[in-house]
Amino acid sequence: METKYYIVEKIDGDYAYLKRTDVYEEEPLFIARFLLPPEIDEGTKLKYEMLSYEIIG
Repeated sequence: METKYYIVEKIDGDYAYLKRTDVYEEEPLFIARFLLPPEIDEGTKLKYEMLSYEIIG
């Protein structure tokens, strides 16, 4: 599986906007917060690997 890196760009209620930091993409990823670690905040860096997100750095 491919490893992807994101930053939490914006939190909007039960959803978060994630922006890829390892490649250029036009649209942020809009994802339900229950799929992310509960400690996230805007600016948190995440790694997506093996179908799960983990806070890095």
